[in-house]
Amino acid sequence: MLKLYSSRILVTGGAGFIGSNLIETLLKQDNTVVCLDNFSTGKRENIEPFLSNPAFTLIEGDIRNPDDCRKALTGVEFVLHQAALGSVPRSINDPITTNDVNIGGFVNMLVAARDAGIKRFVYAASSSTYGDHPALPKVEENIGRPLSPYAVTKYVNELYAGVFAELYGMEIIGLRYFNVFGKRQDPDGAYAAVIPKFIKSLIEGIPPVINGDGSHSRDFTYIDNVVQVNQLALLTNNPDALNTVYNVAYGANASLNELYNYLTGFLSRFDPKIASIKPVYGPARKGDVLHSLASVDKASRLLGYHPEYSLQSGLEQAIQWYYDYLTRK
Repeated sequence: MLKLYSSRILVTGGAGFIGSNLIETLLKQDNTVVCLDNFSTGKRENIEPFLSNPAFTLIEGDIRNPDDCRKALTGVEFVLHQAALGSVPRSINDPITTNDVNIGGFVNMLVAARDAGIKRFVYAASSSTYGDHPALPKVEENIGRPLSPYAVTKYVNELYAGVFAELYGMEIIGLRYFNVFGKRQDPDGAYAAVIPKFIKSLIEGIPPVINGDGSHSRDFTYIDNVVQVNQLALLTNNPDALNTVYNVAYGANASLNELYNYLTGFLSRFDPKIASIKPVYGPARKGDVLHSLASVDKASRLLGYHPEYSLQSGLEQAIQWYYDYLTRK
């Protein structure tokens, strides 16, 4: 796999789950990394291990502030733009802030990157862009009607990226993440993702709530797959691979019921009582799609992306971290 060495990279949202994993890998490969984060959702503990590294710089700032964007890009070659307000329910509850961060902040970063002459701008897009399009697997060129304010913002990001690439000759790649999980993913709060949320409930002996009947399915994607494809997007020299979007997933889906069974199986190794905990079924969430499954053929063909970790093998890697994190709190 291609890996990035001896470069200077800005990771926006670097104190978040995905951003901090990207930073960890990039620092191990002798890169210089700048992190821009306002800590609205990111956690200081995620970047604590990097603060003593002379190759790491933290800029506490906000992508909604153009001056912060310009400052963070000083001397930078590449951008990995991860900063956003995630969560469909959050966007339904507060569409204004979601719009301000995800669209206003995104445009600020594009303008600052254009003015700074950045070599390549890779950004976190979202599988929510597929909306109500019924076809499975999801193919990049076929999208439907967005089902939430969050989905609207991520689609608008793609439109802006296309315009900036065309008008200003920028090299921009979008990565449509599908349900990423792994170490440093926050299990707390109203908008916690399903895997850490279920794990926390099970460790505490509380039956998790499954929204709907458990038949909803997702293409759960382990964090190391995401780190891999971000590097490939920065390094590709294939002109056909630029100024487009890619699915980032494993390419197989599992229902929430199947996920639940995997988790109880893994966690019962730590506490046999977990195997007997049964879930509680609640109403389906507004704005959620029923099924999500990605084709990764385009990323494989143009970027050389070959995801190493399935849901089960990713959980094997991550479950010890989740358990240690939750039991020491």
